[in-house]
Amino acid sequence: MLTKSSPISTQSNLFHSELFSQLDVKDPLIQLANTINWTVFDDTFEQHYSQNNGRPSKPIRLMAGLLLLKQLENLSDERVVLQ
Repeated sequence: MLTKSSPISTQSNLFHSELFSQLDVKDPLIQLANTINWTVFDDTFEQHYSQNNGRPSKPIRLMAGLLLLKQLENLSDERVVLQ
């Protein structure tokens, strides 16, 4: 079952500070993430998932983002998870 990627929320949370507001927007990885159209990944991979059968998947954005990070930083599977 496909779990859709959730868009970045602009609504403030009273009890928790927003993680995105704590990050440096000039960081190259954040700039890259902002330029990628993540819905294309969801739409492309959606056909490979069942609608009402099985365990919910991890978001496609998470999987694609980890793969990009792995390739850009030349990391092993274990190291990218630790990063």
